[in-house]
Amino acid sequence: MNFDTLRDYLLNKPGATEDFPFDSVTLVIKVCGKIFALTNITADPLRVNLKCDPLKAEYLRENYAAVLPGYHMNKRHWNTVVLDGSIAEAEIRSMIDESYELVVKGLPKSRRPG
Repeated sequence: MNFDTLRDYLLNKPGATEDFPFDSVTLVIKVCGKIFALTNITADPLRVNLKCDPLKAEYLRENYAAVLPGYHMNKRHWNTVVLDGSIAEAEIRSMIDESYELVVKGLPKSRRPG
């Protein structure tokens, strides 16, 4: 998955917005003001931080060398996924979907998109 494909998929989530609140290279994707993905636009290979259920986060780290504890994040709830081609794009999309859904689920019902 390349940067454009990643960015398009992230921004196609209902209510998703993008910003660079930390610096000029860390793209932050939010839903209703809450982060569900971060990526360094200059990284090679590309990496994306995604929220994850703690038990599933451990499972993914054990089964994929390209899934690491979340860089600069709560390592229990976030993974860094290295987009080096070793994980199928469908699996990466599933990880993105879960990150988005976890964040939306944590929002008050009145603030949830859609």
